Amino acid sequence: MNNKFKYLITALLGAALLVSGCGSDAGKTAKEEGKIFHYGTMAYGPAMQNASTDPHDTYCGWSTIRYGVGETLFKFDNEMNVQPWLAESYEQMDDYTLKIHLRDDITFSNGKKVTGEAVKACLEDLIKRNDRAPHDLKIDQITADGQTVTIHSSEKVPAMIHYLADPYGAIIDMEAGIKDKIAVGTGPYVAVKVTDQGIELKKNEQYWGQTKPKLDKIVVRSITDGDSLSMAMQSGELDAVQGLPYASLPNFQDTDKYNISSAATSRVYQAAMNFKTPALQDNRIRKAIAMALDKKTFVNVLLNGNGVMATGAFPDATPYGKGLDGPEYNPEQARALLQEAGYTETDSDGYVTKDGRPLTLRWLTYTSRQELPLLAEYAQSALKDIGIKLDVNATDNYKDFLKRGEYDIYAQAIVTAPTGDPEYYLMSKIYSGQPYNNGHYNNPRTDAMIDELHNTFDAGQRIELARQIQQQVLDDNAVWYASFLKMNMVMKKNVTGFSAHPCDYYEITPELDIQ
Repeated sequence: MNNKFKYLITALLGAALLVSGCGSDAGKTAKEEGKIFHYGTMAYGPAMQNASTDPHDTYCGWSTIRYGVGETLFKFDNEMNVQPWLAESYEQMDDYTLKIHLRDDITFSNGKKVTGEAVKACLEDLIKRNDRAPHDLKIDQITADGQTVTIHSSEKVPAMIHYLADPYGAIIDMEAGIKDKIAVGTGPYVAVKVTDQGIELKKNEQYWGQTKPKLDKIVVRSITDGDSLSMAMQSGELDAVQGLPYASLPNFQDTDKYNISSAATSRVYQAAMNFKTPALQDNRIRKAIAMALDKKTFVNVLLNGNGVMATGAFPDATPYGKGLDGPEYNPEQARALLQEAGYTETDSDGYVTKDGRPLTLRWLTYTSRQELPLLAEYAQSALKDIGIKLDVNATDNYKDFLKRGEYDIYAQAIVTAPTGDPEYYLMSKIYSGQPYNNGHYNNPRTDAMIDELHNTFDAGQRIELARQIQQQVLDDNAVWYASFLKMNMVMKKNVTGFSAHPCDYYEITPELDIQ
């Protein structure tokens, strides 16, 4: 399909949506409608496990926080330092006890006051229903007294306040319940309609914050095709977009019409080797794969320079991302490693064989991050160059293949430091037996170091342990790290108070406005 035809379809669909919208709001004038903000994003939908505002359901808390429906007890500033938000202050009473003092002026969007009991009920439901929170928080008991909440953990949890800044920690009114995927939070906006295709929001007239929301209505639309997203922005159908293809950014360089907000993030493009695959149990083959893939090509060509080459799981800008040594791009040495592993012949197609069988691997990824299929195509070509046949499966039903174990390499783009602390990623992605350890990596040495990290409060020791753990992962070639994402958000010139944040959470805020 050529771009002109795509543009025509997008324009017609936009017109149809506009007519439909006018029909449903018949009799309302523009003045009655007030200020309306139309937002297009590639980061919302069932494939991302966030098509709801119920923060306790998988990764839906990202939508709760991103779109201004809810807020957490703590949040991150632009340097990823954790700060109180709904909390006023906290005390670490001992290694197992955290006492949190709540602000006294917080209300849910239904007008109910946020009390210690309300927070207690919310956190108890979180650890009952969320698949990650119980292992992160290790909560044994929660008590409440007025505007105070005390959390008793069964183990030491030095990163507790960081975990409580995770979107799953958004505080919602449990008495109100979840209705049609809508939670009652404390944020500047209220969800009035939630579907797999998007969210409609209205101003929270009860908002407790000093800065009040300025928009009357916000329409968040999931547009997972990059070209369609770009054309919808160019046609004026949208006021702002997130997730544009990097190749489209030059279309929005006119500073008289658009502004672009950018932020370096800890979202890394990575490929986990499946240790249940017999061939990949040989470190020589895993290392050969890592050495056959050129990170510079991925960043400069496929990302158009909108990324930073990665060595380990965390950016160099973080203290725990420095001083690591990973495999360098070297296809000749990669071929030698394959030969050393017994793949000494090639078939008529140029693929290496062992005992007459070619080395064929299955690369699993998804399409909702438009760079991932590009990475898969590049990996297929690069691995063919050293004699490995790669069968690519780029599907947004990837979870089904993960459950069935039908993959050898799983590539994804994930935020590695969503809590501003290294333990979150290392515990969920590297520790043996964890549900999100998609490579089934199992090394007693890394497990022991992660256990030590989990029980260490000293900041310097935590940094050193995080480095040692990553280095072991790199030595084992368990995960290949390609690049960290530079996030860009494009908006019309008249949009203010809308900016990219390093944690990739806060998008719809009280400051957002249309002039």
